[in-house]
Amino acid sequence: MKHDPLNRKILKCLQTNARQSNAEIGRQVGLTSPAVNERIKKMEDAGIIKGYFANINPFECGYQLNAIITLRAFMGKLKPFLSHVKTYDEVLNCYRITGNENIVMEVVLKNQKHLESFIDQLIVYGETKTQIVLSQVVENNEVKPV
Repeated sequence: MKHDPLNRKILKCLQTNARQSNAEIGRQVGLTSPAVNERIKKMEDAGIIKGYFANINPFECGYQLNAIITLRAFMGKLKPFLSHVKTYDEVLNCYRITGNENIVMEVVLKNQKHLESFIDQLIVYGETKTQIVLSQVVENNEVKPV
């Protein structure tokens, strides 16, 4: 699908606030509400827009720690881990990567004891390294179509 300037503007509006109405987006980009709706539908159908979600603050939900955990899987343990990782409530994001480690996860945890028990679950799959997140420097940065 072609990324024309109007679609780029619509995507920027949605990434800023996906709850704004098509009429409001139309005012910002110079289109009618039905024209915005049609373009959004086409971008959804093309897989450009994958979905809409609420950005939840984990700390307001009782979590005290945010961590990045890398995993270097033991021989024969990567595929079982890839199947099982989807069941962990702690995992916000998980990526299979290149390099010495196989996996990078962003996780939220209630406290240090929770971190310890979570790592205990992971070490059957491989060697882990954990970094505690101190602050978030960039959050949900805009994806600019090329």
